[in-house]
Amino acid sequence: MSKSLEVLLLDDEPIVGRRLKPALDKIGCHVEIFENPIEAVARIDEKEFDIVVTDIRMEKMNGMQVFEHVKKKWPRTKVIIITGYAKMELAREAMEKGIFDFIAKPFRPDDLRQIIARAAQALGTPIDLTLIKD
Repeated sequence: MSKSLEVLLLDDEPIVGRRLKPALDKIGCHVEIFENPIEAVARIDEKEFDIVVTDIRMEKMNGMQVFEHVKKKWPRTKVIIITGYAKMELAREAMEKGIFDFIAKPFRPDDLRQIIARAAQALGTPIDLTLIKD
């Protein structure tokens, strides 16, 4: 892969970022982690990310609001929602609005890597997951 994917990871639980960043680093992503959605949105205003991974339920701003902000600012960016509150109607609504994918907690880092790889493919920047050594 010639250019690393720029990924913003937003979850108000610090453990999520600490656990997922190394897994995404292994597939060549450059990952910025945020726990505060207001700070994440400010960073999104400054920089275009290839992929934004956001929790759905957070204080001050939810994942759908983050998604709507990303889509206005950077229409090309793929947004992936992660949640511990998976409901079919929420998933359907998210997909109808243009969310790239939706993943329910708990999940393995490799589950997210698979979705990131699909998003990378959709962006024209494929990732070879067979090169990963866990």
